[in-house]
This record gives sequence, structure tokens and C-alpha cells, in this order.
Amino acid sequence: MIRLPKRFLILATLLSILIPAMATAEEKADSTEEAPAEAPGVTDYISMDPAFVTNVGKPGNKVTYLKAAVTLRASSEQTRPAVEAHMPSLRNALVMLFGEQTDADAITTMDGQKALREEAKARINKILEEQHTGVSIDGVLFTEFVVQK
Repeated sequence: MIRLPKRFLILATLLSILIPAMATAEEKADSTEEAPAEAPGVTDYISMDPAFVTNVGKPGNKVTYLKAAVTLRASSEQTRPAVEAHMPSLRNALVMLFGEQTDADAITTMDGQKALREEAKARINKILEEQHTGVSIDGVLFTEFVVQK
């Protein structure tokens, strides 16, 4: 008879611990079912076709050409329509940027290309902001980059 009360006491203790824990788990499950699942990250690559071809370097020197194929990286589904709507202005900004490059040797280095990508991103985002699109791009990628001296 002594064993029965000990077992009963152990069982009662376990139930008093498990029942509140189970209720908390059910509440958490209910709250996650009601909350909408977060949308997975969107990555959209927008190609700026055709590739850019422009002369670079100091005026009066031997003509040096730059050919750059550019793709924009965006993380919003609303970015593509805005970029496509303003593509002529965005392409113009990049043509001007590439044409401003006077040091052809600098843009052939990794640091030079990185700086050029960052400046391109800043100019594109500035245009998108000026046009009140409410979107911006996350990055500029060079999918082709050739400097011919």
C-alpha cells in the first residue's frame, strides 16, 4: 500500500508540470497559425540590354573603349516595373557615368570596378527617388566588363 501513494504522488506531480506546458504549447501553435507567414526574400535581376559601349580615358589620348553589360539586383517585386518605366533615364545616367571615367587603368582594378558599381547604384537610386517610385535597387552587377586600350 505504501507504493500506491508514492506512484500517485509522482503521477500527480508530473501531470501538474505537463498540463500547463501543453497548454502553453497549444497557445503558441494557435498564435503561429493566425499570424501570416513571412514572405521569402525576393531577388529580381533586371538586365539593362543592350550592353553599354563608350570611350573612356583622358581626351586627346589614344581612344580607349569600355564595354559593360549591366544587371540590376532588386529585392522587391515592385522594382522591375519602375526600372522599366524609367529605363531611358537610367541608361543615360550610366552612359554619362561611364563616359566620365578618365583613368582607364583604375577601372580595370577590382577596387575601381567596385567604386564604379557603387556610384552606378547611387545614381540609379537617385533617379528612382526623384521620380517618386518608392523603390530602390540593391546592387549593380557587371556581367561583362571589357576595357580595350
